[in-house]
Amino acid sequence: MAKILKPAAAGMIAAVLALPVVAQAAEWTATKPVRVIVPFPPGGSNDIVGRLVANDLGPLIGQQAVVDNRGGAGGIIGSEIAAGAQPDGHTLLIASVAFAYNPSIYKSKVRFDPEKSFTPIALIGTGPSALTVNPKMPAKSTKDLINMAKAKPGALNYATAGIGSFQHLSTELLKLQAKIDITHIPFKGGGPAMADVIAGNTQITMGSLLQLVPHVQGNRLRLLAVGSAKRNSAFPNTPTVAETVPGYEANNWWGILAPAGIAPAAVRALEAAVKKVVENPEMQKKFDSQGAEVAYMNSVAYGKFIRAETAKWSKVVRDAGIKAE
Repeated sequence: MAKILKPAAAGMIAAVLALPVVAQAAEWTATKPVRVIVPFPPGGSNDIVGRLVANDLGPLIGQQAVVDNRGGAGGIIGSEIAAGAQPDGHTLLIASVAFAYNPSIYKSKVRFDPEKSFTPIALIGTGPSALTVNPKMPAKSTKDLINMAKAKPGALNYATAGIGSFQHLSTELLKLQAKIDITHIPFKGGGPAMADVIAGNTQITMGSLLQLVPHVQGNRLRLLAVGSAKRNSAFPNTPTVAETVPGYEANNWWGILAPAGIAPAAVRALEAAVKKVVENPEMQKKFDSQGAEVAYMNSVAYGKFIRAETAKWSKVVRDAGIKAE
């Protein structure tokens, strides 16, 4: 005959059996302000995106999301700070395409493992590179510019935010694929580089469209083409570089990483919050108006995306012979 448990004993067993379920159901919540590290100075595309997302992320996690600009060494300094932070979900890093190619450029300077030191949270969005020139330049198209470069190899200059910047990599990719010779003039930041082209001292700059839009709209720079695979919705009449140089594609992207060791519950909570931010129609409008677009990926998909981008841009670094100063 089966033994009948007394009510008290039965209640104790039920409670014990329920413990794993309760543990699995436990969710992460922010208990203090979340630090959002932007590894570049204010004013760049990383900063613009970081602030847009932080403003909307805070209310969803119940704490303020505070942007902390830690620029230097092409984004390495800020990334190192984030890698060394407590993996409790209260420190996040705004990563961009620079995260994918920095390790191959700054081999001896990178004191963290790009894959092992971080846990991907989510991709936020993407934005194409933009090929622009001083408005007084006779070039009205990518083909015109390529013809000018081939007629006088090395005579044209292009300005960038420095060796290893997105401007540098995207232009070197164009040089490789179009087989042209133009001279690199590195500056300390995208702002000075754009200012030099606007002044007419250098002729070309190819940076993130998100950063160049105000100057294009103000007719201080002439937009020749975008580096995305398809035309950009903000500039539908502007061709892609690939329409002249088949296969060319150079996009900046922005996502969120956390220090390695963060609890799976925190990853789930943060990626869900970022998804809500990104899928908000108002956020989509803000991105669209800047020539960028929202592009959500969860933690797993974003991790695979980073590995693919790292392989692509590491090859460009090798083929172009790019080395840190």
